[in-house]
Amino acid sequence: MNLTKKRWMVLIASCLINLCIGALYAWSVFASPMAEYLSSVTHSTITTSSLAIVFSIANTVGPITMIGGGKLVRSIGPRWVITIGGVCFGLGMIVSGFAQSVGMLVLGFGLCCGLAMGMTYGCTVSNCVKFFPDKRGLVGGITTASYGLSSVIIPIIANKIMEETDVTMAFKCIGIAVVVIVCIASIWVIPCPDNFVPEGYKPFVEKSNSNVKNYTWKEMLKTPSFYIMILMMCSGAFMGMMIISQASPIAQKQVMLSSATASLIVSVLALFNTGGRIVGGIISDKIGQVNTLILLLLSSIVGLFLLVITKEGNLVTFLLGVCIIGLCFGGFMGIYPGFTNERFGAKYSSVNYGIMFIGFAVSGFAAPMMIGKLYTSTNSYVPAYYVAMVLSFVGILLAFLYKKVEKQS
Repeated sequence: MNLTKKRWMVLIASCLINLCIGALYAWSVFASPMAEYLSSVTHSTITTSSLAIVFSIANTVGPITMIGGGKLVRSIGPRWVITIGGVCFGLGMIVSGFAQSVGMLVLGFGLCCGLAMGMTYGCTVSNCVKFFPDKRGLVGGITTASYGLSSVIIPIIANKIMEETDVTMAFKCIGIAVVVIVCIASIWVIPCPDNFVPEGYKPFVEKSNSNVKNYTWKEMLKTPSFYIMILMMCSGAFMGMMIISQASPIAQKQVMLSSATASLIVSVLALFNTGGRIVGGIISDKIGQVNTLILLLLSSIVGLFLLVITKEGNLVTFLLGVCIIGLCFGGFMGIYPGFTNERFGAKYSSVNYGIMFIGFAVSGFAAPMMIGKLYTSTNSYVPAYYVAMVLSFVGILLAFLYKKVEKQS
């Protein structure tokens, strides 16, 4: 078997799988109609805000199965881990379609889909990055971009289904489709052998003569670099999760756009988020991961500043700021799988990246809560932008600290 050629099929299948489980980020399209549906079923007032806990839980629990799935990969292989995760994700969507209460929606979407996403996403990304030591940044960007692209495609499909039926049927149909597609696509996923070297890849030989080693998760936790890296991930993910969670309300309340135009802004943000994962990966392959992260953090400060100066009706600065933030956030998420692999080795990358992903989960939970509370107390989104700018600056300082620590070690 020629694994150098076979790895491309693994990449394509993994991207298709990530496209399915990326439905998690289509939550915004389900939230409002689901709030209306549950209000009619329970004969009580359930708002979109009261359902925010569902999405927060889904983002927070992912690292649990990402770490556990990473360990399971070495026992049963990525194909079965992905299949189990895909089936659980689909079942979570189906359970959400039968939800008669917020608690049942938390169980289906928040827990089942969130845990299944962590298991599947961690496996597809880490396995693909192992197969491409010659293109770590690019492949990390492509695999995470396919996940981000789902937030563009799934809302279109869900809206079409809801126009013909209702939100519960949209959950059920998408859930069934996810199970079928993931089970079929996983057939082409094979495990990457340890120390795999693609044909014609010379730089790997040069690197193997250095002090690079494969760190277990326990060894990784003993390094100061890990803590700097996970804090950098928190800093880089914060501004992205903050804007992604509130893009439509910001567009309507700060810029006074219509709901239709605000929906278009959300789609544009998703596209730049997707593109950023590929662009960030390509740039990191040329100038290095840390230099690229610094560039992205500097750019995110510019994007946030554009949002600060945006006034009512000022669509140009708002759209430019949103696009820059989407690009930077996507770049961060595209770089980190390869960054973790490069620093701590490929052998245990499934578990190691799962632990590193906790940094994203923390921001995924805290950022939406923070911007919501600050807006409620100040009736403005600007204070939240300043908080994110400070965190991006802290991320830059951490990047230089990382360089210093690595140079000393």
